Amino acid sequence: MSTAPVVIHSARLVSGADTVTDAWVRFDGDRVSARGIGDGWRDGLASESAAVTDAAGRFLTPGFIDLHCHGAGGAAADEGDEAIETVLAVHNAHGTTRTVLSLVTSPVDRLARDLATIARFTERDPRVLGAHLEGPFLDREFRGAHDPGLLREADEASVDVLLEAAAGTLRQITIAPEHDGALAAIARFVAADVRVAVGHTSADFETALAAFDAGASILTHAFNGMRGIHHRAPGPVTAAMHADHVTLEVINDGVHVHPDVVKLAFAGAHGRVALITDAMAATGSADGVYVLGSLEVIVTEGVARLRNGGSIAGSTLTQDDALRRAVFECGIPFDEAVGALTVTPAAAIGRGGDLGRLDAGFAADAVLLSAELAVEAVWGGGVRLA
Repeated sequence: MSTAPVVIHSARLVSGADTVTDAWVRFDGDRVSARGIGDGWRDGLASESAAVTDAAGRFLTPGFIDLHCHGAGGAAADEGDEAIETVLAVHNAHGTTRTVLSLVTSPVDRLARDLATIARFTERDPRVLGAHLEGPFLDREFRGAHDPGLLREADEASVDVLLEAAAGTLRQITIAPEHDGALAAIARFVAADVRVAVGHTSADFETALAAFDAGASILTHAFNGMRGIHHRAPGPVTAAMHADHVTLEVINDGVHVHPDVVKLAFAGAHGRVALITDAMAATGSADGVYVLGSLEVIVTEGVARLRNGGSIAGSTLTQDDALRRAVFECGIPFDEAVGALTVTPAAAIGRGGDLGRLDAGFAADAVLLSAELAVEAVWGGGVRLA
């Protein structure tokens, strides 16, 4: 059954490196079919029942892509289909149209079960891009909100179980590269078209760089869960800046990374910063007690910390807030900040050819924003989501 075309006109269109005024886009089905400026959007619509939105000079961007999201609305990605629906609905309302669902460290058999659930969801719902395994192959010292009793080295059998369960939908996995078996695992995951991220790691500059040379291509939430930058020990963040194929994830919630350090990341890895949420179940919900994996979390004034030890335990961030903070607090140029939510994360997982831009042939994902960058409308796959 065909659907009516969607037209959004009179917009300030921000897509890729371009900002175009008095612009329009047309969606036919789940794809962008055309774009232009002026009144060209009217062509061919006379006999059609199109859904037309007058942007009235507001900003129109591609839909936001989140590479690292655990939950929202009181639900987590490891709690089954209904919970995933809740997570997606909350983030859709804040402009995120495509999400990689993240799983914290659990026993391998539990992770395999959850990967299989996400794989089935990915096949039927384009809002889900696949899964991200944030563990269990992490470092104990820099484990953050991961159960130390469940961390393990990356043995061949476990890697095979996880890959089989994901059935081609594992988009990225975070690994501490300094441990036994890690480099072999990196090679195995890369060969299976999984993006390997360095994170929750005690690695120094040289070890991180060796992992990037071996095929790792993402740094999990840069500056968090790793050694910092020291003038004689530059650490994994500087290694990621040095390796020009690496994308740096940044949680821009004002808690995980100082605004001036966010600005430093954008300057040191131009075009390679992906803003992520690392959102947990309390996102879009109330303060209180939650569970992240097997660990109890206390959320106070929107900040999530482990009950035992006080480590930061994910965030309650949404992508629209990350964008506003980038522009208004960090001083990142608007088009560059939008790129960190769209083209950069799309490219990081190999989807730069069909996601992250409002060009003909790309996914019909878009966000309409006010002058204050508040979300006013969201489309995903050509369908109005919010």
